[in-house]
Amino acid sequence: MTTSKLNPERSGAQPEDRRKFIAVASALVLGIAGGLMGLFNLIFLRPRVTYGAPSKVRVGKPESYSPGSTIELPADSIVVKREGDSFMAISTVCTHLGCTVKATEIGFDCPCHGSSYDSEGNVVAGPAPKALSWYRISLTPNGELEVDKQQVVKANTYMELPS
Repeated sequence: MTTSKLNPERSGAQPEDRRKFIAVASALVLGIAGGLMGLFNLIFLRPRVTYGAPSKVRVGKPESYSPGSTIELPADSIVVKREGDSFMAISTVCTHLGCTVKATEIGFDCPCHGSSYDSEGNVVAGPAPKALSWYRISLTPNGELEVDKQQVVKANTYMELPS
């Protein structure tokens, strides 16, 4: 006896439709899973490199600094001073525990632990073990001032503007 005679409500095409649906659904799920796996493999192979902040910072044209001015750049942790036609750059990172010091009229003060520095970055008071770092400052070919935070220079090293 055939199935249609035992159960007249079932037609002969229904099991094939169900098989086709399951086959298509399985293929679709496997295709999506394979595509996602390939995408995740590509993401995994892409290098995750962070380069950090640049060591060379452009701080503007010399004309933008009036003689005797002190400009604090907190985002770059430096202070740029102009004295006549000379420029200098001092770090604002405390040598005690790495806090950010604030420029004052007579020098620099660490608000966290009480270290004090004079206007040249030398330790005056507090727990700081050494003076603030001075950075190399130079002119770029287009006439901007550039501070290289990887090149520490001796204290009182100024860059003279060319005449």
